[in-house]
Amino acid sequence: MTSAIRFNSITPNLLVRNVAKSTAFYRDVLGFTIGETVPDKEPFVFVWMKRDDVSVFLNDIKAAVHDYPPAASLPPGGTAALFFIITDVDAYHGAVAPNANVIMPLKTQFYGMREFAVTDPDGHIITFAERVVGNNE
Repeated sequence: MTSAIRFNSITPNLLVRNVAKSTAFYRDVLGFTIGETVPDKEPFVFVWMKRDDVSVFLNDIKAAVHDYPPAASLPPGGTAALFFIITDVDAYHGAVAPNANVIMPLKTQFYGMREFAVTDPDGHIITFAERVVGNNE
């Protein structure tokens, strides 16, 4: 492995069954905005969602099967799990939890992160966390 290779960023590219439904969840529940789309007008097969310096791609599984044939037989959500480090996780939990499927309640973990987890419409697990000092549970 050469040391000249540098990784610059990572963007989750989620394969979704219903782009419109997933776009609405990431926009209306999680507070992301729509960046670029393919095509330019609905119905979209790809949507680039953005929030602050974080991006998430939503890719229609039917369109993605052309490039990733095994995706056709994957269960919804596959095994993708996202972990976002944010500020004010308690306030974000208050805004998101009433409108999302919370699968891990807000709690302070033994490793110093206060976090909660939800699933998106396709079953992708999304954890939101904030580093805390001490045990503030």
